[in-house]
Amino acid sequence: MAERKRQLVRSELAEAAVKLLADQGFDETTVDQIVAAVGMSRRTFSRYFDSKEDVIVHMLAEAGVRLCAELNARPADEPTAVALRRALSVFTSMSVGNPAKMLRVSRLILDTPPLLARFLERQSQWQAEMTGILALRAGLDPDVDLRPAVAAGVALTAFQAALRRWVDSDGSESLDEVVDQALALVGPVIELGVDAG
Repeated sequence: MAERKRQLVRSELAEAAVKLLADQGFDETTVDQIVAAVGMSRRTFSRYFDSKEDVIVHMLAEAGVRLCAELNARPADEPTAVALRRALSVFTSMSVGNPAKMLRVSRLILDTPPLLARFLERQSQWQAEMTGILALRAGLDPDVDLRPAVAAGVALTAFQAALRRWVDSDGSESLDEVVDQALALVGPVIELGVDAG
């Protein structure tokens, strides 16, 4: 029960932060404004987040954990490109469930240099974990064979390009469709084959 309450408070603070950061801009928004929007104290905010930047980083961390868990859970005989696409649905499903929020968060991350830097840092961490998962699926040694690392990196870069396109279209295109297009372009590069090695 206590954990559920913590999660609700964290979500409420994150929701207020995202709205204010998106509406006012990253530099113009203060932690005091965020806590005032939800009627909480700065001390409460500090129990959940270290900074306003940490709100976004926390959201990215959670999404990355789900992404890697989804990739790891894909059937062993599923083609690599399909498994990667299904794993990336962790992100695209957020655009279906709450497109306005996903658009705000994505624009904020892509258009705010400190947040983009943190996003790329997280993406590098996801790539490392995805590399291990892909290598295991394909029976490859990631210390010897570059293919798993290249496949993970290319898939994440294709996703980022699709996300940029979706944000630039102001969400008028389907994120799912744009991601499908981007991954179709790189399909041969990310297909490792489960019988490789």
